[in-house]
Amino acid sequence: MKLFVLTMVCVFLQVSHQNPTGHWTLLPHILVVEAPCDQMPLRCLEQPAELLRKDAKIEDIFWRKDGNEKEQKGNTYTLEECLGGNFTCHSKDGSLLNHTVVLIQDNETNRRRDENLNCSATNYNGEFLCSWPKLTGLGGKVAFIKARRVSDNYETQCSVDKSGRRWTCSSGQSNLICSVDKKKKRKRKISCRDEQHCPFTEESQHIDITVYVWRKYFYLDNYSKRFLLSEIVKPDKVEISKVNNTTIQWSYPSSWSSPYSYFPLSFEIAQLRRGCERCKDLCGNIKSTETLTFNSSDVCQFRVTQRRTKVVCVRAKDALCDSPWSEWSHIRMS
Repeated sequence: MKLFVLTMVCVFLQVSHQNPTGHWTLLPHILVVEAPCDQMPLRCLEQPAELLRKDAKIEDIFWRKDGNEKEQKGNTYTLEECLGGNFTCHSKDGSLLNHTVVLIQDNETNRRRDENLNCSATNYNGEFLCSWPKLTGLGGKVAFIKARRVSDNYETQCSVDKSGRRWTCSSGQSNLICSVDKKKKRKRKISCRDEQHCPFTEESQHIDITVYVWRKYFYLDNYSKRFLLSEIVKPDKVEISKVNNTTIQWSYPSSWSSPYSYFPLSFEIAQLRRGCERCKDLCGNIKSTETLTFNSSDVCQFRVTQRRTKVVCVRAKDALCDSPWSEWSHIRMS
């Protein structure tokens, strides 16, 4: 079928300026409408007189939603229900004139999901990971990512590459790159990097990140978080080995920032008299018996002080910030 094209026409369906409903363009061809969607009009052509054939009429334009023809005719289509979908408008002979995807955003629901983005970093090199909850039965894919260093003086511009998985958000304060995990089982995760971050300077601006997720039935959810890297840094697990029957040693995680004198870790040690052979988490729900801080050495030693100790557990955290502890590591003494 013949497609009518005008090089100056906007690439998404135009929304009437008289429309009282909140709406915004997520990407070309993708329009977000905020609930409630009271009688919101969509416009097929910006300048229909120039686009239609001489023998065509505005009244002949018909509409389809998800491939199903609708009763409404003409250049304007009014959303009768607050339901999203793939809307297309066609000339009398069926030729495609324009199209867009309408996503519905429930702001009340999204407010309840604010701060549901879980982010963590294993060091201070500017890289971090974020994940969001799984909503049973709704599926979802990343539709848009916005990340920036918080500042009132710079505007952030975000773009996505051809794969739809790699996003770049640039401003005068930062250049953040985020990638969606390619693995299907981990599609609710993204990895990001601030290319302008310097680990040896104090952070003066928070990172503000929002992930927009396209759910089933054309709903749009968003998950947001604002943080400093020093608030989310969580070291990897330490590796423990035996020196002799009463002494153990461990080193800083290989992924941790160096020099260790500038990025010291605190280590928490727990000595257990039980040694469950089948337990998966020997160090869960325990209270530490001693806390040590090492400021420069990358190899740390500890002599077991309690008799009949069967298991020693060690974990680490940034010694200078109130950030999360690493997961426990353990070693059996007998």
